[in-house]
Amino acid sequence: MVVCKTMVFKIKLIIMKTACVLGGGGFIGNHMVTKLKELGYWVRAVDVKLPEYSISMADEFAIKDLRSGFVVSDVLVSPNQKKTNNKENSFDLVFQFAADMGGMGYLAGGGHDADVMYNSAIINLNVAKIASKFGVKKLFFSSSACVYPMELQETSDNLGLKEKDAIPAHPDLCYGWEKLHSEWVYDAFMRNYGLSIRIGRFHNIFGTHGTYENFKAKAPAALCFKVANAKDGDAIEVWGDGLQTRSFLYIDECIEGILRLMDSNYTQPVNIGSDEMVSINTLAQMIIDISGKDVTIKNIQSDKIGVTGRNSDNTLINEVLGWKPSLPLSYGLIETYNFINKKVNG
Repeated sequence: MVVCKTMVFKIKLIIMKTACVLGGGGFIGNHMVTKLKELGYWVRAVDVKLPEYSISMADEFAIKDLRSGFVVSDVLVSPNQKKTNNKENSFDLVFQFAADMGGMGYLAGGGHDADVMYNSAIINLNVAKIASKFGVKKLFFSSSACVYPMELQETSDNLGLKEKDAIPAHPDLCYGWEKLHSEWVYDAFMRNYGLSIRIGRFHNIFGTHGTYENFKAKAPAALCFKVANAKDGDAIEVWGDGLQTRSFLYIDECIEGILRLMDSNYTQPVNIGSDEMVSINTLAQMIIDISGKDVTIKNIQSDKIGVTGRNSDNTLINEVLGWKPSLPLSYGLIETYNFINKKVNG
């Protein structure tokens, strides 16, 4: 008598480290995608457009509109969940950068307020609800220094905005109101549904591979573009008297700060910004000096200059992460100017 033994082989599914970058076609989102790939993650990027100045390194790039709840439900299912149909295998990390935004040329003046409020708010409501439902392990929300009260930013010698200063609320622009509202949305979903959140309040992030040649460009990139196009003897225009002050954070330190925050257990908003404050005229002159050109500054009247003074107080981030941004502004400006100058002049 012959006994047949059946051998059963169990195929072990390979569970990858996974991340989803919402707004992955934008400046910060695309840099985050690249960094996550360096760290060994499988990455899905989602945006209504591809990156403008480089090829996305994402494993999967979905060109979709996150204002649709059906779209958010689709893109927040991780490949591990699709394989196992198990909530425990949800995305390890989700980064929510998607927003209707731009520089002061876009945000100031009120002409885009309705779009900024509606588009960004509905995206964040969708993401908070569906990320909670799907069991996303950690979610980062990109807030802004625009949440801080305008009356704390009326002088050019701003000593630094502390996270606790946001309440009582009087944010800068409709953009700031939407960001503060969405902070509270994510906090509510954390308290009521257990969503694990991290919130970073960005202070003027700049760097390579970002918008520089239209009204959505931020000040460092816009000024680099003006200088790159200028010839010896020209004057570049700077909005306002140029005495308004800001601090600017280079993209590499922004990405590092976000990832350090994600590795922490801290769930309240944290400033992610430099505390090296300069006037806009000083910023422009630094870029001119980097270029080596004989170019002067021409200040022009404008209603698109924003608050008088804004700076990041980095006490809290140093306390909770044991780290704070430290690269000098000049380092990031050199990198950014060289990138834009090459695009402009070859």
